[in-house]
Amino acid sequence: MDLENLDKWAKIKGITVLGTGDFTHPEWLRNLKEKLEPAEPGLYKLKVSSGKNETRFVLTAEISCIYSKGGKVRKIHVVVFAPSLEIVEKINTRLGLIGNLRADGRPILGLDAKELLKIILDVSEDCLVMPAHCLTPWFAIFGSKSGFDSLKECFEDLSDRIFAVETGLSADPKMLWRLSELDNVSLISNSDAHSPQNLGREANVFDVEKNYFAIIEAIKEKNPKKFLYTIEFYPEEGKYHYDGHRNCDISLHPRESIKYNDICPVCGKPLTIGVLNRVEKLADREEGFKPARAIPFKSLVPLAEIISQVLNLGKDTKGVKREYDNVTRLGSEFEILLDIPIEDIKNKGFSDIASAIQKVREGNIQIKPGFDGVFGEVKIFSSLERKNKDQQKVLL
Repeated sequence: MDLENLDKWAKIKGITVLGTGDFTHPEWLRNLKEKLEPAEPGLYKLKVSSGKNETRFVLTAEISCIYSKGGKVRKIHVVVFAPSLEIVEKINTRLGLIGNLRADGRPILGLDAKELLKIILDVSEDCLVMPAHCLTPWFAIFGSKSGFDSLKECFEDLSDRIFAVETGLSADPKMLWRLSELDNVSLISNSDAHSPQNLGREANVFDVEKNYFAIIEAIKEKNPKKFLYTIEFYPEEGKYHYDGHRNCDISLHPRESIKYNDICPVCGKPLTIGVLNRVEKLADREEGFKPARAIPFKSLVPLAEIISQVLNLGKDTKGVKREYDNVTRLGSEFEILLDIPIEDIKNKGFSDIASAIQKVREGNIQIKPGFDGVFGEVKIFSSLERKNKDQQKVLL
């Protein structure tokens, strides 16, 4: 996850502007200062050119706030965007007085999320602060284990300074559209990559000038002519969609959990309450409601996962990696998944992959939801389709 590999994989994926992550960590910040130089206002690029279509980097960090409020322990992750290295250094100076920034890329601070917001905006009003992966059970503003029931409860009189909320891998906009308090807040989707190959599982698509201030303004205004749509991971594939117990192999839709009073029918202990259940508890609207000013979204399955299912091989196998390299000669991953006509992909010799991409574009897939830390599964081919494909291979 160094800058050179982030730059390389951003191009493969089709990402124009990529968050640096971890700007609060002294060593990573030193690395950013050594290897990046200013590009357009508020954006940076590698000093050593990597050819055309250079990736632009925006300075970002995630901060973990663990504190007591209202008689409960709160654990909230917050994402911060900043427009310059000079502002980042001022932020780090202030936060360094509160906690150990060297301990982790995502530092843990015993600081109220509202106070963090106040500190960041006091350094610069041009910063953007938002709750991260807002519905995961732990470390999320709406989390069932340590969160709040509303933005107002968390940020109080500063809640109007929260212009965006990150959906996270475990939620998508249609789930959050059921919460009326988010109508004036942009729903941002970021991939939370953990490895270069996982970049772009989620993304935001803008039609603005390529600079920090234009992007932030489009988010704050929630302008559908500038903020076009988000790209979403299927939330069912997230680790906490349904309720359940991984050790007991129990996975339950919220309606089933209610029958058991949120108690595991196998071991008799409380279930780990998932994202869908939490939405039901917080929602003041029926399922399927869409606000008037909603930013659209598209749900995708990563290309490597599609190829993995076509070849019936593990996602990290050499065969899948080889085919991924072959297919991405047609264009970036996003171009292949979203834009390149299916016939064009077929005509280049990738007929099965093209058919699978078409199914994903149409939403013609089967999903087994994740629960209690177990990732969900997206199946592009039904058991019958898989059987027919295997028989065709035997005949060939």
